[in-house]
Amino acid sequence: MKNTPFTHKHIALGAKMAEFAGYNMPISYTGINDEHAAVRTNAGVFDVSHMGEFILKGENALDLIQRVTSNDAAKLKNGHAQYSCLPNNNGGIVDDLLVYCIEENNVYMLVVNASNIEKDWNWINSFNDKNVEMHNISDKTCLLAIQGPNATKILQPLTDMDILNLKYYTFAKGTFAGVENVLVSATGYTGSGGVEIYFENKEDDANKVWDAIFKAGEAVGIKPIGLGARDTLRLEMGFCLYGNDINDTTSPLEAGLGWITKFTKPFTNSAYFQQQKADGVTKKLIGFEMIDKGIARHDYEIKDATGNTIGLVTSGTQAPSLNKAIGMGYVATAHAAIDSEIFIAVRDKLLKAKVVKVPFV
Repeated sequence: MKNTPFTHKHIALGAKMAEFAGYNMPISYTGINDEHAAVRTNAGVFDVSHMGEFILKGENALDLIQRVTSNDAAKLKNGHAQYSCLPNNNGGIVDDLLVYCIEENNVYMLVVNASNIEKDWNWINSFNDKNVEMHNISDKTCLLAIQGPNATKILQPLTDMDILNLKYYTFAKGTFAGVENVLVSATGYTGSGGVEIYFENKEDDANKVWDAIFKAGEAVGIKPIGLGARDTLRLEMGFCLYGNDINDTTSPLEAGLGWITKFTKPFTNSAYFQQQKADGVTKKLIGFEMIDKGIARHDYEIKDATGNTIGLVTSGTQAPSLNKAIGMGYVATAHAAIDSEIFIAVRDKLLKAKVVKVPFV
């Protein structure tokens, strides 16, 4: 297993550690519900240094990004980012990612999922026929996400960058906690506000940034947060998790990601997706809440009232903010309407649930 620059911090804090995407990662410290509440009401720090970062440079960098991603990166100005995906040739998704415009038409940073770093790199590189300069800086980059309604107020004294007024899906570059060339963005995955901090992986800098954040937030009770609460927070917002809710076999249109699927330019397999949009999808990703007591888990079957299988659960949990069980899953389109009654097969029982709007909170 790989370690992040903060692994020793997690262990010293008594975190429950486990392997995730090849890394030794903190799952929880004081408990998922406690950490979840801390982010929703105050502020919490996530170590997400396992994520992948690629730099694409050169006059053809934008052209390459346009060909491999579904969203329209030509709309990005300096200091702006967008959510997108890498479609494959079979109607599915290689990965979802963030595209950061560092220098318009010339320098971009792509942020990809930890488990897909090698796959994504090879996929993008296979389309690089115009000598775009590509750098995989994943192992050289630290990434902390400080999330919650008080996050930016805690962090503002540590930098001259105006992060209090950083708009959603924009970023700034500057000095943070005495460390230079730090990128601070607002693309949070929790729905509670906050920022992400990218900086070069140097041990002294990693310790300096981590310690400064916790010192600045000590008086208001900032907490370290594990991957367990990260999952419950994103699920309450209805955000897709690659490997659960989207994968190589699910189309962005089926997953409700039509808003990042722009047919104003050609991209990988765009003709297929355009036809799928015209024909209409046969299955849809839905949100649901349990009516009967029980928790839906990944790959549990979804059935109709007569016991016919109509889909599969992709994510499910007991939502800490709602005190009710929620989930997401794909169902045949005829069963996807809001308030539709569905049933989750849990062991030998069919538990009643209903389709609801997302986000759940």
